[in-house]
Amino acid sequence: MAKDHGSQVKDDALYEELRKQGASKEKAARIANAKANGSLDHESTRLEDRTKSDLYDEAKKIGIEGRSTMSKADLVKAIRDR
Repeated sequence: MAKDHGSQVKDDALYEELRKQGASKEKAARIANAKANGSLDHESTRLEDRTKSDLYDEAKKIGIEGRSTMSKADLVKAIRDR
């Protein structure tokens, strides 16, 4: 049985599984909540297939510092590590 993570996490079981896989608390909560409310984008593309501009916008959205000086590969890594 999944531990109750309070009102901030809408899908506790998915959150715990993502944390076990190494996702940060923020990333696990974001994915678990998106799945719970039905807004998880099932047609997403691989990060490497997206443009640098798209990756920059995603990095900005999730608050990655130093994104303006990052290469496309750096942005991919930073987004994945988040």
